Amino acid sequence: MTKPYSCEKTYVGCFGDPVWENPTEVMMQAALDHHGLPVRYITTLVPADHLADAVRGVKALGFKGFNCTLPHKVAVIEHLDGLGASAEVMGAVNCVVERDNRYIGENTDGKGFLESLRPVVDPAGKRVLIFGAGGAARAVSVETALAGAASITVVNRTPERGEDLVNLLNTRTDVPTTFVPWVGDHAVGDDIDVVVNTTSIGLFPDTSRVAVDVRTLRPGLVCADLIPNPPRTQFLEEAEAAGATTLDGLGMLVNQGRIGITYWTGVEPDASVMRAALERIFG
Repeated sequence: MTKPYSCEKTYVGCFGDPVWENPTEVMMQAALDHHGLPVRYITTLVPADHLADAVRGVKALGFKGFNCTLPHKVAVIEHLDGLGASAEVMGAVNCVVERDNRYIGENTDGKGFLESLRPVVDPAGKRVLIFGAGGAARAVSVETALAGAASITVVNRTPERGEDLVNLLNTRTDVPTTFVPWVGDHAVGDDIDVVVNTTSIGLFPDTSRVAVDVRTLRPGLVCADLIPNPPRTQFLEEAEAAGATTLDGLGMLVNQGRIGITYWTGVEPDASVMRAALERIFG
């Protein structure tokens, strides 16, 4: 006797580039399957001019939520029913959650970074330097500020973008933030406790190095790189050689996914299962 077909599955998804997001899909589904959850995580390519239709479709189909990648993180906001606290501050959404038939935009990128950072160092009271001023920098800096950082320094090659982020942090948070132009190899000051590379420099297959004066990297400094592929970037290798404590990008990717699954299902997934899935892909 054949087993009857059942369509009783819950769906969550990701609006983005299926090629890039495939590792995330593998990671998320590995966790969902590990916990026996009847949930399928699917990745779909949504052109910008179809975003409104895609969100309406998700609502009509009863999805529990979805992730959002570039270029939709800001544009999706007008199609949602509300925003979480940090997503409202940073003006960007990467995770949408259905709550009481309302679709609420959250941002788990920065939260995922904090989850990976805290076992190494508590950001409260720490002086943080961030390379970059894009979406990842915005997520990390806002969450770090809300976590009680003592100060934030934004280092970026484009002054306008860097100053925009600094103005946001100084206006919407209580953490004093300054902008420093990124010219040549940046020297990390002795007063800095945590350095975070939020740029795409070093992302596979590009092997470029983060322009930092390695002579200013030192023991006691925490150096984090958000790039997950390769997990061990040249920046982290240089920092480790200088005696600094290093943190790779897999931790942030795992934890932002873990937080999303908890939002959607109420289950806190096993992070080790998710990291193992990524390590199989990235080697």
